[in-house]
Amino acid sequence: MKREVRFISIILFLLLQVVRVDAAPFRYGIDMVASGNGPCTCKELKGKRVGFITNAAALSVKGEPSWRALVRRGIDLKFIMAPEHGFSLGAAAGQRVSDAVIADSIRVYSLYGATQKPDPVLLQRIDLLAFDLQDVGARCYTYISTMKLAMEACERAGTTFLVFDRPNPVAPLPAAGFMLEPGMESFVGAAEIPFLHGMTVGEIAMWLQQTRFPGLKLEVVRMRGYSHGRFADEIEGFRFVPPSPNIRDIDTAIVYPATVMLEATAVSEGRGTDAPFATIGAPFVDPAILKAELDRFGLPGVGFAETTFTPSSSKFAGRRCGGVRIGVSDRRLFDPFKTSTAILLSLQKLYPRVLGIDRNAAFFDRLAGTARYRIMILGQRPIAEILEAARAPVAAFEKSWPDRFLYP
Repeated sequence: MKREVRFISIILFLLLQVVRVDAAPFRYGIDMVASGNGPCTCKELKGKRVGFITNAAALSVKGEPSWRALVRRGIDLKFIMAPEHGFSLGAAAGQRVSDAVIADSIRVYSLYGATQKPDPVLLQRIDLLAFDLQDVGARCYTYISTMKLAMEACERAGTTFLVFDRPNPVAPLPAAGFMLEPGMESFVGAAEIPFLHGMTVGEIAMWLQQTRFPGLKLEVVRMRGYSHGRFADEIEGFRFVPPSPNIRDIDTAIVYPATVMLEATAVSEGRGTDAPFATIGAPFVDPAILKAELDRFGLPGVGFAETTFTPSSSKFAGRRCGGVRIGVSDRRLFDPFKTSTAILLSLQKLYPRVLGIDRNAAFFDRLAGTARYRIMILGQRPIAEILEAARAPVAAFEKSWPDRFLYP
C-alpha cells in the first residue's frame, strides 16, 4: 500500500511539473534577454558592441520596442539595420528603403535599398549582430531572406549572430506547398524549406547554421511559454504589430499564403482594399462565375463571397474589380496551399488569355520555389495530383529534419 501511495505521489509530482511548464507566462526572446533569465542576458551583453536587425513591430510583452529595451539596460547599440518595409514599417512591398536616424542619434541602415546584405565594414565595428523580426510563416516573406544574408555575412566576418526568437503566428498550419528547389533561390525564396514551413525564425536560423553556415557562431534566445500548437493571437501576452502594411492581423497572415501567388498574375491580391489578401479579383473577373468555380472544390474551413471593389493603390488602382472575398470559417481545417491551388486553377481555366502566369513565369517560379507548380496550373492538372507532387518532398524534408523544432 505504501508503495502504491509513493508511486501515485511521484506521478502527481511529475504531472504538476508539466503543468507548471505549460502554464509559464509567455515571453519573447527579447524578454528573456532583458529579464536576465535566459542563456544570453543584458548583463552578458554589456561591454560588447552590438548591431541590431529589427523594426517597429518587435516589442516586448510589455510593449517596449526591443531596441529600446537594450539601450535602457546599458547595451552599447552601435546601429540598427532595417529590412523590407523599413524600420517604421511604412514602405510598400518592393519599395526601396533609405537609411534613417531614430532617437536623434541611432543610425538605421537599410537592408532593402542599395544592398540587402550587411556591409562587412559595419560588421567590423561590432562584436555581435542581433536579429529580432516578426515573421509570418511563409517562405516568400522576405524577413527570412534578410536573416539568411545576415548570417552569411556574419560567418565571413567572424561576427556572432544572435536571434531573439518570436512566434510563428500561423504555426498550427501544417507544412505545405512546394519545396524550394536547388537553383531557385531568390530574395522571395532563400531557404530550402516548405512554402508553409511551420518554424520560428530561431528554428530556421538553427537549421540554416546546420545546413549552410557551420562556421557561424550562432545563439538563439528561446521564448518561454510557447508551443507550435497555438496561433499567435491565442497566446496570452502576444502583441501583434503589423510587420508590413498589408499583414494587418493574424487572420490576414493565415490567408496570406493562399493568395500571395497572385502577385505574379494579372489578378489583384487585394492590396489597396480594406481586406488585403482576403479580397481577390480584377476588372475582367465575373464574381458569380469565379465563386461557382471555387465552390466546386469543396475546400475545408473556407468560403467565398461575391464582391466588387476598387483598389486605392497597387494593381487596378481606381478601377472597379469583380472577384471574391475569402472567409476562413475554421482555422484548423483551412488548407492555404490547397486553397491557393484551387484559386489558380479556377482563374487559369476561366481567364487563360489574361491571367498572365506565363508572362510572369520567372516571378511565379521564384515565389513557388519551382517551375513545376506553374506548369501543372497551366496544364490544368487535377488538384489532387498537384497536392501530391508538393506533399512528397515536404514529407521527405520533415523526415530528414525531425529535430528542427526548439518548442513542442
